[in-house]
Amino acid sequence: MNESLVAEHPEQPAATSAAAPGDGRALPPRTIALGLVGSLLILITSFGAGSVLVSDPVLGRGPLSWIRYGHGHMLASIVLYTGFALVVWAWVRLGRHVLAGRVGTRAVLWASAAWIVPLIVAPPLFTRDPYSYFAYGTLPLQGFDPYAVGPDVLNLPDVVLNVHEFWQSQPANYGPLFILIAKGVAWLSNGSLILGVVLMRVAMLAGIALLLWSLPGLTRHLGGDKAVTLWLAIAGPMTVVHLVGGPHNDLLMVGLLAAGTLCVLERKHVLGVFLVTLGAAVKVTAVMALPFLVWVWAAHLSSTFWRNFVRATACAFATFVATFALTTVIADVDLGWLKGLQAPGNIVNWLSLPTAVGEFVHTLVGIFIDGNKSWFVNIARGIGGIIFFVIAIRLWWQARGGGPEAVRRMAFALFALAVLSPATLPWYLTWGFVIAAALRWQKRQLAILVSAAVFLVLTYSPAGEDLLYNWLFMAGAVAVSLLAGFSLLRNDPLGLFSEREELVPPERVSV
Repeated sequence: MNESLVAEHPEQPAATSAAAPGDGRALPPRTIALGLVGSLLILITSFGAGSVLVSDPVLGRGPLSWIRYGHGHMLASIVLYTGFALVVWAWVRLGRHVLAGRVGTRAVLWASAAWIVPLIVAPPLFTRDPYSYFAYGTLPLQGFDPYAVGPDVLNLPDVVLNVHEFWQSQPANYGPLFILIAKGVAWLSNGSLILGVVLMRVAMLAGIALLLWSLPGLTRHLGGDKAVTLWLAIAGPMTVVHLVGGPHNDLLMVGLLAAGTLCVLERKHVLGVFLVTLGAAVKVTAVMALPFLVWVWAAHLSSTFWRNFVRATACAFATFVATFALTTVIADVDLGWLKGLQAPGNIVNWLSLPTAVGEFVHTLVGIFIDGNKSWFVNIARGIGGIIFFVIAIRLWWQARGGGPEAVRRMAFALFALAVLSPATLPWYLTWGFVIAAALRWQKRQLAILVSAAVFLVLTYSPAGEDLLYNWLFMAGAVAVSLLAGFSLLRNDPLGLFSEREELVPPERVSV
């Protein structure tokens, strides 16, 4: 029987798909095509509904400019969300095939490529961050210190006006390696924001390459399933739409983090710490992984517990300092980015758990008395910081045995950092997720991850504006996200069709 046909009949139980085991030989062409159509719809309509240039030299005044305004913009937004729905539908269908053993890693990789490639030339999606990246790269080319001034000092209105208002006066809070990359992109694009966005996306795709190299090895160490790991971490909407479609520099950071973690697990300790340090030189978050990787390194040594710990710590610290210092010198910057780390704290949204608690308490108290919301939010954030510190220390100490268990706890610590930070943006959840994707997951846990991934994309508009306080839209986003999660478990969760049996038999619920 033709393997592609077997792979496209989810109603068949897994036992009948022996001709297409999950060894990478089978391809689900209709599922891949479904996501490709969705990705192409996103690409086409992103020129009207995405984070387009304020003054667009391509569509700003031409015959197609109608897509950017009024009813044209509304139509473009509707079609873009339709495209996103098709990508999610295809991703869920692909997950069903993977869980049932009908397809393997080859199918996941082909699907990922088909869904990612069209977005390489799209305007930024669900964010305006790439314009900030371009501006921060332009600053040193114009003789400014990106850690001392914001984009608004540039005498380049086309650049400044496309940066989100919040970041126009904010110095960069990224590490020296990313400033070096942004400077190279700005120089190569010669002032063209359109080319700059494409080049930045191509540069960030190095993170995808690193993930493709490291995730199979991490899966082997952490006990997961390779096809499931790649389905979660590469083919999912958080990667396709947020990290690549954005693009966000978190993609390069998590790629370096995953590669460095694998190297340390495989006793290439110096190389591993070097790669994680490069990740921190993109975004400082990666530093969180190093104390956990020290335990992994120490467990590979043959002396006493504390002597191993001291040796591993000293070697890791020396590698970190040397790598970071060299990167800083090459980028021709200083440590001024440390001051910029406070800037994201000015973002207020309820994805940050402490911020959400502070806003909720303020709302309750506001029923009886007037109070400054910032007091409640800041107090809650302070408490959240203490809670995170306690959680991180506890996880770190529990990781002292080293090995895969230390890496698992490292992933949880990165997740805690994302949700307990003063400010949380949707793509922050990928910090720990890409490592956790290599763990062994139960089927119902995967359904929860599907719902979370879909919801996190929908928290921002295609043009990069916060929708978290649009409660009607958020209610719809929650409903759609839950439907996506349930769809992984059942063919027809709404009972719209006659076929309602589970796609994966009970004996295959764990992966």
